[in-house]
Amino acid sequence: MAVTSMASSSIRDFVKYRNMGAVAGAGPFSCQYVVVAGGGGGGSLGGGGGAGGYRCNVTGESSGGGGSAESALSLPAGTYTVTVGGGRAGSASWSTQGTDGVNSVFSYITSMGGGGGGSLSITNGRTGGSGGGAGSNTSSANGGAGFSNQGFAGGDNISASPYPTGGGGGASAAGGNAVSSTSGSGGNGVSSSITGSAITRGGGGGGGARSTLGGSVAGSGGTGGGGDGGRDTPTAGTVNTGGGGGGGGYDGGVVAGAAGGSGVVIFSLPKQAIVTFSGGVTQTSAIVGSNRVYTVTATSTTSETVTIS
Repeated sequence: MAVTSMASSSIRDFVKYRNMGAVAGAGPFSCQYVVVAGGGGGGSLGGGGGAGGYRCNVTGESSGGGGSAESALSLPAGTYTVTVGGGRAGSASWSTQGTDGVNSVFSYITSMGGGGGGSLSITNGRTGGSGGGAGSNTSSANGGAGFSNQGFAGGDNISASPYPTGGGGGASAAGGNAVSSTSGSGGNGVSSSITGSAITRGGGGGGGARSTLGGSVAGSGGTGGGGDGGRDTPTAGTVNTGGGGGGGGYDGGVVAGAAGGSGVVIFSLPKQAIVTFSGGVTQTSAIVGSNRVYTVTATSTTSETVTIS
């Protein structure tokens, strides 16, 4: 039998809603996030690419660049921008630096793309979320700077034979400076357990090396998806970590730097929130405790959105 009145009920604690729309959603919603930008590409005879900028407000965790977790975020019901920044190509020529990674965006949170690694002719690393490492040259050169509370600077080269290169900066540590005949390793990334498992993202790319002049040793990629530098086969940053690409070297010919890895946008909301995405968003979700965690791994345009109600 349908209940038509509560006037004579013995139940004292209940809420009366004028319409069923008031039950769903409710908002504003407490939101935690990890937003990682795309990694920079490595240079040719060059430094490692810098990791994409890393921003995080998960309680007890860290942002990049040595920063603490950012402030709590409360989102009213509405529609918000979501963009996953792509990793970008390494340099295919000694006369160009590696390409900077692309920014990632969630609501008003923007993480900056990683800086490209320096090359033989344009030797300094580029500024980015984390900076690119310096390329190989007879002149001293510096790694690019990282953005405050997003990442660290790239490493410097050595202007003496065999001219080793600098590693790309990472989210939790600067890229390694060249030492003697060894190129710098990429800086390490930052770990987060927002998805329920500890995963490290935002590693810098290792510096490239050469086989001539007695030979130099390539730097390894930083933990969290940084690609290894190489004489002939540098490796790309890992997809969805924002890792920097490894620097290319010289093994009888020009060796291009490797590409940076794409970024990722991860956010958690209370389970009662209703979430829908625009058509160009690739994402998965899972229940973690009392929240549902959404992991956005790709967006087809910079105009994609998420609607929360």
